[in-house]
Amino acid sequence: MFNTLFSNSGLFLALLGAAFATTLAGIGSAIAVGRAGTAAAGVLTEDPSKFGKVLIFELLPATQGIYGLLIGFLIIQNVGILSGVAAEVSIAKGMLYFCASLPIAFGGLVSALYQGKCAVAGIATVNKRPDQVGKALLLPAMVETYAILALLISMLAVFGIPNLAI
Repeated sequence: MFNTLFSNSGLFLALLGAAFATTLAGIGSAIAVGRAGTAAAGVLTEDPSKFGKVLIFELLPATQGIYGLLIGFLIIQNVGILSGVAAEVSIAKGMLYFCASLPIAFGGLVSALYQGKCAVAGIATVNKRPDQVGKALLLPAMVETYAILALLISMLAVFGIPNLAI
């Protein structure tokens, strides 16, 4: 396996892309969920009945990590790692997989961090005005739009690469 990896630079680039997508989007989600969790814990010390409302805000920035994981999974599936027989991947295709991972890697990282900030603000809103939870949820949900766009571009690119004659 390691001989195949090191002798197959295209495979290495594809796996590097999978690692980028998973790791960067996951880091953004972990930081944002942690920040929202800290804010939620503060609210719960005053009023434990608000648990369900603040939990929704904490979960929102976790999606970017899931999106990055999905792209990483699709890449390693396409290059044969999951079947146990790694395909010969040209350097050009490996670079394409790497490039396909970048929208969700960086889009996921940045959108998760900003969605986390919006989630913390939403938690503060729910603390003061529990009746405004619906409006407060729209704010971090708007940031999700850009994570979904990054996911879409990465998915379209990953799905199109196997059909290229390179």
